[in-house]
Amino acid sequence: DRGTKIALNHNLKIMKKKIFWGLIAGIAMLITGMIVSRIFSLAWPALNAQYANPALFRLWSDPLMSLFFFYPFVLGVILANFWEMVKDKVKGATLWSKGWNFGFGYFVLAGIPGMLISYATFPVSLVMILSWLLSGLAEAVVAGLMFAKWMK
Repeated sequence: DRGTKIALNHNLKIMKKKIFWGLIAGIAMLITGMIVSRIFSLAWPALNAQYANPALFRLWSDPLMSLFFFYPFVLGVILANFWEMVKDKVKGATLWSKGWNFGFGYFVLAGIPGMLISYATFPVSLVMILSWLLSGLAEAVVAGLMFAKWMK
């Protein structure tokens, strides 16, 4: 019936919006992560040796490494869906405070425990873990800012 078609069209429009902004956020998170990684690599050149260690990480020639670039897009779409669920509950009077609070909240829930378990289980340096932590925080806040601005 007509009401069902209207509801389906509305839901489809919302789904497209979440996917679109999630993919845009994925691009922004990928770029942010590359910038933060570059800064850490320049500040701590020893990190490059850890990344090049095949006992710790796959070589870039391994096809599975392409998933590294897919990850921010998957995360972006997931975060866009999450934003849609919590946007009215995110505290903050300004775009910056809403973006920060959303990104920081996600970071606290997923980033800190993830890096704690990574440090406990992988033979990588504390500097590497800190670089991943700061990169994750920056990426989450960038996504939060984008969602606060464009997914009202």
